[in-house]
Amino acid sequence: MPNIRLDKYLANMGVGSRTAVKELIRKKQVTVNEVTAVSPEQKVDTERDRIFCQGEPIGFTEFEYLMLHKPAGVVSAVTDDRDRTVIDLIDARKRKDLFPVGRLDKDTEGLLLITNDGKLANQLLNPRKHVDKTYYARVRGAVTAAEQECFREGLDIGDDTLTKPAELEILSSGPESEILLTITEGRFHQVKRMFQAVGMEILYLKRLSMGPLRLDESLPAGAWRPLTVDEIRALHERR
Repeated sequence: MPNIRLDKYLANMGVGSRTAVKELIRKKQVTVNEVTAVSPEQKVDTERDRIFCQGEPIGFTEFEYLMLHKPAGVVSAVTDDRDRTVIDLIDARKRKDLFPVGRLDKDTEGLLLITNDGKLANQLLNPRKHVDKTYYARVRGAVTAAEQECFREGLDIGDDTLTKPAELEILSSGPESEILLTITEGRFHQVKRMFQAVGMEILYLKRLSMGPLRLDESLPAGAWRPLTVDEIRALHERR
């Protein structure tokens, strides 16, 4: 993306809305290579031009990749009329084009990738790519080898087809069991519906990984950090 409109550049970098940045340009608050900008339609080179707004440098980053430890109680959306969203948690990031890759239920915690890279998101969410997603759960009821076999064979959760084979690891079994579950699909409420299909109830659910990306356990719920270079590379190589 070497050449784009100045107002789009500023809006994408979180300076403000298109309307707000046009007003900043009108008030001569923006310079390009030390020359005051006069038109929001001016084309700028994202790799070479030096853009300042109100005396502050505005560097350009085409794509951002953030790891969020989603807490319970927020929804996996960009905006919502009733609930706080995962994007609301990215409080230090002002750019307007970030979105969550996929979704976690409101009461589910764990790993969520936030980005503005639509191509990567489509690859990770494409059901033909069979991207592994691993969850930790506490379940009401004793999970046994019988449930492991059902999960391997596929379950009827009320859709047109059975679920794809899933790997169920039992960490502990009793009145409340602890498990790890790896699935390669992303159906609506899938993990909860799979356990309902075998007569059990999810008490707590947390996503630990998606493809090669694993939740940084040093991140408290509600916190986020940029992905490392190695994490970004692994996601792109996964394609």
